[in-house]
Amino acid sequence: MPQYLTVGHLLTQLQNLDPSLRVRLAVNPDWPFAHLLATNVVVHDGHAYLAEDGQEGYLPPAVSDELAWT
Repeated sequence: MPQYLTVGHLLTQLQNLDPSLRVRLAVNPDWPFAHLLATNVVVHDGHAYLAEDGQEGYLPPAVSDELAWT
């Protein structure tokens, strides 16, 4: 796994998934919440920024386990 996620690495991980899956952002192991991602991507100074678009609720424990946050 690269130290910094690139667009190519992200695409590789997502390419075989069902395109209708909803995307959530898992945030902070001390406060494990699921956040929504906005639909826009902003590219600036060599970085692609994905915007957070609100909090959905607590991250499912199985996801925290998979991320080794428990």
